[in-house]
This record gives sequence, C-alpha cells and structure tokens, in this order.
Amino acid sequence: MIRQIVRPLRFGVVGVVNTVLGVAIIFAAKAFLGLGDLPANLLGYGLGLMCSFVLNRSWTFRHEGRAVAAFWRFGVAFAVAYVLNLVTVFGLRDAMAVNSYLAQAGGVIPYTISFYLMSAYFVFPARRAPEAASDVTTKTVNE
Repeated sequence: MIRQIVRPLRFGVVGVVNTVLGVAIIFAAKAFLGLGDLPANLLGYGLGLMCSFVLNRSWTFRHEGRAVAAFWRFGVAFAVAYVLNLVTVFGLRDAMAVNSYLAQAGGVIPYTISFYLMSAYFVFPARRAPEAASDVTTKTVNE
C-alpha cells in the first residue's frame, strides 16, 4: 500500500527535476540559441531523458531487471509520451494560438501522465511474487 503512494510521489519528484531542467533548456535554447520549437523541445527532453532513466530505475521503481532491456522499453515509452507532448504543443500553438512558451509548458501534462503509466506497467514492472502452488488433492481410486 505504501509503495502505491510513494512510487508516484518519487516519480513526481524526478519529474519536477526533469521538467525544470527540460523547460529551462527549452527556453534557453529558444532565447539564447535562436532554436525553433521542435529543436528546442528535442534538446530539452533529450537531456532530461538520461537523467530520468537513471533516477526512475534506481530510485522511483527500484528496478532490478536487465538495464538494457529496460532502457529500450523506456525509449518506446518516451517516444509515445513525446508524441503526445508534440501533438499538445503544436495543437495549442497552431490551432489555438497559444503562446509557444505556454504551449511547451502545457505539453508537459499529457507527457507526464502517460510516461508514468507506461513506466510503472511496461518499463519497470514490479516483480511478481511466485505464484503459490495450488492445493492439489490426489484422488485415489479403490480397486
């Protein structure tokens, strides 16, 4: 029960660190490097990705499975969440005329929710306890 509360909180802490880092990088890339929305977004999320994998694997989910396999699943989960992010960012910016900085911030919401769910159930699944042997009753046949 405690794990069901602590795990999302830890994911949230890692997410806040990565969000602040990623948004700061996105904004800096736009403001100081003159990058457009897509390259700035790629840079911000890309740099936070490695940090997120390490912290979530070791601290949030305490995953003891194969790191390489988890990293590939993490990449798939990230790609799905990132597409949701981009759909949101460009939908807000282009279809709703939202300021691109606010659209970038708004894209964080679907990204975070979908990434947590995929991380918990696909990337870093909890190890299942071995199933208890069922009571098997033997039937004796009287001859």
